[in-house]
Amino acid sequence: MSIVGTRVVRVEDEKLITAGGTYVDDLKEEALAGAVHAVFVRSPIAHARIVGIDVEEARSAPGVVGVYTAADLDLAPGKAGPVPEPFLAGDVVRYVGEPVALVLAEERYQLADAAELVDVDYDPLDAVADFDTALAGETLVFPDHGSNVVHTNGPEEFDDSVFEDCEVVVTEEILNQRVAPAPVEPRGASVAWGEDGRVTLWLSTQNAQIGRSIVAGGLGVDEDRVRVITPDVGGGFGAKIGADPEAVLLAWASKQAGRAVRWAESRSENLTSMTHGRAQRNTVTIGGKRDGTVLVYRLDVLQDAGAYPRALFLPTLTELMAPGVYRFPVVQTRSRGVVTTTTPIAAYRGAGRPEATAAVERAMDLFAAEIGMDPADVRRVNFIRPEEFPYQTPTGGSYDTGEYAAALDKVLDAAGYAQLREEQRKRREAGDPVALGLGIASYVEITGGDAGGESGRVDVHPDGSVTAWTGSSPHGQGLGTSLAMLLSDQLGVPLGKITVRHGDTDEVPRAIGTFGSRSLQLGGSAIRQAAEEVVAQARQVAAELLEAAPDDLELDAERGVWQVRGAPSSTTLDWARVAAEADGFTADVWFGDGAPTFPFGAHLAVVEVDTETGKVEVRRLVALDDAGPIVNPLTFRGQRHGGLGQGIAQALLEVMSYDADGNPTTATLADYSFVTAPELPDFELVDMETPTTRNLLGVKGIGEAATIGSTPAVHNAVVDALAHLGVTHLDMPTTPLRVWTALNDARKAN
Repeated sequence: MSIVGTRVVRVEDEKLITAGGTYVDDLKEEALAGAVHAVFVRSPIAHARIVGIDVEEARSAPGVVGVYTAADLDLAPGKAGPVPEPFLAGDVVRYVGEPVALVLAEERYQLADAAELVDVDYDPLDAVADFDTALAGETLVFPDHGSNVVHTNGPEEFDDSVFEDCEVVVTEEILNQRVAPAPVEPRGASVAWGEDGRVTLWLSTQNAQIGRSIVAGGLGVDEDRVRVITPDVGGGFGAKIGADPEAVLLAWASKQAGRAVRWAESRSENLTSMTHGRAQRNTVTIGGKRDGTVLVYRLDVLQDAGAYPRALFLPTLTELMAPGVYRFPVVQTRSRGVVTTTTPIAAYRGAGRPEATAAVERAMDLFAAEIGMDPADVRRVNFIRPEEFPYQTPTGGSYDTGEYAAALDKVLDAAGYAQLREEQRKRREAGDPVALGLGIASYVEITGGDAGGESGRVDVHPDGSVTAWTGSSPHGQGLGTSLAMLLSDQLGVPLGKITVRHGDTDEVPRAIGTFGSRSLQLGGSAIRQAAEEVVAQARQVAAELLEAAPDDLELDAERGVWQVRGAPSSTTLDWARVAAEADGFTADVWFGDGAPTFPFGAHLAVVEVDTETGKVEVRRLVALDDAGPIVNPLTFRGQRHGGLGQGIAQALLEVMSYDADGNPTTATLADYSFVTAPELPDFELVDMETPTTRNLLGVKGIGEAATIGSTPAVHNAVVDALAHLGVTHLDMPTTPLRVWTALNDARKAN
């Protein structure tokens, strides 16, 4: 019996729940002995000229080893883009939390006092804290650029003639609010230079190799002079891809000081200075016939890039996935990105795809409400059909496989949709102040969409044990267990004899890493390919030992032994015997044949809304997330649970907000609302497996899928609960105040 597809307890967990993880701040490496500690002095003002910085008093403070400002740096500008991002602001600050100085001290407790002694003279400028202010252009974040618009794609004006044959046209503005990734472990780094002129960084990152490239580029040195090691990582969610500018600056400062350096940011520092996610304002226009057929879908994307445009690929991903699971004859998209005096925006779980799904799924509900058709029926009319795959979308997507109608039907059947609609009808007739709402979201997303490959190496040692090196980066997903399961299944080696290593650029020089739900389909395929090569090597040696032709040999993966095909009772050789004869086997590969895959699913949210207080409770969440064959149902379920929780949180309560002066108003966990267990129902998970042909395993990514479907499902459910009271739309998060205000506005309008 194959181990693949069975529930296997994660091999990573024993250490985590006994000794605990070893995170950047826990390191006791010899190279870090005597390290100094670092703190960044960050701007308390969103937009201001720096008139002067006086650091002399700070430099003479107890324990201070160094204080550095932009005037001290000989580094090139940071992230590439239409406007440069400095490592330390020297002339102008552009968001609350932007670093203006770096302080090094012998002891961590000395940092706060020393940082307060850095005297920065600010001349305030007008803030640009929202979309409308940015578009108005009265204040420019980068005057030399000439505009606050830093990204455009698509037509300046849409062709409205495409709506001429539509019987119904609906338009709505949909806000996909700014959120904070807020990993359990904030950012951290430790740095040490060696006598050989190489620098080693221990980073809390999702991609050691990308981190190495960024640091080497910032320092202006060859990549072979930089080593990045990733210890345990307490969450990333896309915000820890590669290395942030702080890491480059710490490496530079370590060399200047001639000391190893440690840095760990605070929680409030993380909320204001780590990149945020989402932050799109989307205008949807949908037109079609009263029988439910959609003829035209238009998506106009406005992306807040924050102060420095680090991730202008996000709106283009939203455009790519604009049509979702539907066979719309005409799809129009365009996108613009603007800079604001707020924290920069970058990838966050889903990265552009949740925004696309949120837009099209709200649009489908708005269209259904306008024509008086059940939202489920409207979706069925417009789904891409199974026989149409592979399907080329009007926006350039090449969908591999999908069963969109079947997925929705499975979810609705599991939930008892007809009975729920009947319960809703009765409540409304009775005037129940606790309204019932049902929200549907059918989604498709792209995973492994970066068009890159991944590395994999497999060594079978003379004692029969196996070590695998992966370019992917396990940091909480259970990927190490999944890769070990694949090897155990293929080689017949017990899990206890398999070690999976990752996250060290000296051990794995070439890799891309983890983001975009790419790890299993690309990293897993690389390990599969390497294992195939090891098997081929071993076949030759086993054939010599058994005095048989190589083609006559087979590996019995259930027992982990080599034998002559068709003669299972004859002499067998285990891996230890064969590997010892050859002093081990090794295969190091680059899997570059994979293409993007398109997981899909359907979610149904059932909510109750107290119309007297505005409080929303998610009563049920029934979810189907199809990512192809399941390697480990336990980790697969865990990924879905995490995604559902984050998706519900965005729909109900999470928002990173700013006042008109660009001050963050949710800069601590006292203000930034997390979802907790009482706000979540017991998830009802429905399974379906539709393989892809685009990688060796037939799998698709699952890391972000549940997030993508759950947010619009809950959002639609809240609006549905209030529809009979005159509420047609409200923005996320659907907080009690926002719901209560919408109800009052509807009552006044009626």
